[in-house]
Amino acid sequence: MNLDPNNRWVVLAQRLPWDTMAGLYLSKMHSTMGAPTVDARIVIGAVIIKHKLNLSDQETIATIQENVYMQYFLGLEAYTPDKVFDSSLFVKIRERLGAADFDQFVQELIRMEQEAGKKRAGKQENDNEQPPTHQGSLKVDATVADAEIKYPTDLDLLNGSREKSEELIDQLSKLLPNQIKPRTYRRVARKEYLKVALKKRKSRKVLRQGIRRQLQYLRRNLGHIDRLQEQLTDKGLARREYDYLEVIRRVYSQQREMYRQEKNSCAHRIVSIHQPHVRPIVRGKAKARVEFGAKLGVSLWNGYARIDRISWEAYNEAEDLKTQVERYRELMGYYPERVLADKIYLNRENREWLKKLRIQVVGKPLGRPSRFSQSKSARRKLAREMAKRNQVEGKFGEGKRRYQLNKIKAKSAQTAESWIGAIFLVMNLARWSRTFAWLYARITIFIRVRIENDRLSANNRMSKTCFCFAIN
Repeated sequence: MNLDPNNRWVVLAQRLPWDTMAGLYLSKMHSTMGAPTVDARIVIGAVIIKHKLNLSDQETIATIQENVYMQYFLGLEAYTPDKVFDSSLFVKIRERLGAADFDQFVQELIRMEQEAGKKRAGKQENDNEQPPTHQGSLKVDATVADAEIKYPTDLDLLNGSREKSEELIDQLSKLLPNQIKPRTYRRVARKEYLKVALKKRKSRKVLRQGIRRQLQYLRRNLGHIDRLQEQLTDKGLARREYDYLEVIRRVYSQQREMYRQEKNSCAHRIVSIHQPHVRPIVRGKAKARVEFGAKLGVSLWNGYARIDRISWEAYNEAEDLKTQVERYRELMGYYPERVLADKIYLNRENREWLKKLRIQVVGKPLGRPSRFSQSKSARRKLAREMAKRNQVEGKFGEGKRRYQLNKIKAKSAQTAESWIGAIFLVMNLARWSRTFAWLYARITIFIRVRIENDRLSANNRMSKTCFCFAIN
C-alpha cells in the first residue's frame, strides 16, 4: 500500500526518537516476570494518539483499528483490522508510567534539541574550552490541572455520601439474610434534599437546615453500618467499598465540624467521594476563584515545559524556585543566566539565593518604588523582559485548550498524574517536531544552495575553457 509521505502521522513517525523512548519504557518492565509486553512503540504511540486527539481509551483503539496511517505511526509493517491491544491496558500504562517517567522523555527531547542547536551553530567541542557557568533563560509559573468532577457544594456532597452509605447498607444486609434490614428513610431524605436543592435562591437559614438534616441521615446510616459490620464474622465489605466508607466518614466529620463552627473551609477538605485526593485550590482568577485539581509547578526553556512539582494540596509557589533552578542545572550542566517569574516567586529569600548564584532576576524590586523614576528606555526594557514570562501562560493555554489539561478524567491520584505527564509529553513532542522540521528545511535549503553553487561554478569553468579554445 502506497502511503502519502506528507501525511502528519507519517511525518511524525519519521521524526520521533522511538529507540530512546522505547528504551526508557522498557526499563520500567521486569525482564523475567509477568506476561510478554506489547511492543514499546505501540504503547507509547497509542498514548500519543490518545492525548493528541483527545480520545477516550476505547475510542483510541477503535480509531487506530480503522486508520492505516496511525498503524504506520505505531510501527506496524502492514494494515491489520485487529486491535493493537485491549483498551483496558491504558489503565495499566498509567499505573506503570508516572509523571516522572514522562519527564524523562521530555529530558531526552531537550538534550536532542541542544545537540541540534550545536550543529546549527557549527560549534565544535574543544577540550580546552571552558564550559559556561550561566546560560539561557528559565521561566517558571504554576497552574491547576482541573479534575473532571461535579462542582462541589456541601449539600450535594452530603447527599452523595448518604446515597453511597445506603448502597453499603444494602450490600451488608445481603450478607445477613436472617437480619432485618435497617430503616434508612432514603425516600424522605431524598425529598428533603430536593426541597432545598431545587430552590433558585437559597437563604443561609434554609441551606443550614438542609445540611443539618442530611448530616442526621448520614449519621444514622453510619451507625447502621457499624452495627452490621459487628455481626459479620467472615465476610465484609470489599476493598473498594471499604475505601468509600472511610471517605464518607471523613466527609461527615468535616461537614459536621464546619456546620457547628459555622465555617466554609477546613483542612484537607474532600470535594468528591469518588476522587477523595482532589482538593480546592484558591487561585483568584477572574474566571474561577477556586479550582479543583492538582497544582503544577512548571518551568519553561526554549518552548519545552517540564513539570517540577505535582501537589494535590495548595502550597506557596515560592517553595519551588530553588528546586526548579537546580533541576535546570542538572539537565543543562549550567545555571540559567536569568530567571523570569511572577512576584510571588521573588521573595526576599529567593532573591538573595539567586544573587549568590549570580543569576539575574527579571522583575520589579521589593519595597517602596524609588523616588527617582526610571528612564523610558529602562522601563521599556523591563516590560519586554517581563513579557517573555507570558510564554508560560501560553503553554498553559495550549494544554488546556488543545489537550484538555483542565479536564483530567483519570480517577486515582496516580493515574491522574500520569495523565498530566502524558499531556506535557505530547505538547513537547509538538514543539520538538516543529524544531526538527525547521532544521530539516534549513539543511534542505543549504544542500540546494550548495548544489546550485557547484553547478554555477562548473558552468563558469566550462565557459572559461571554451573561451581559451577560441583564442587558440
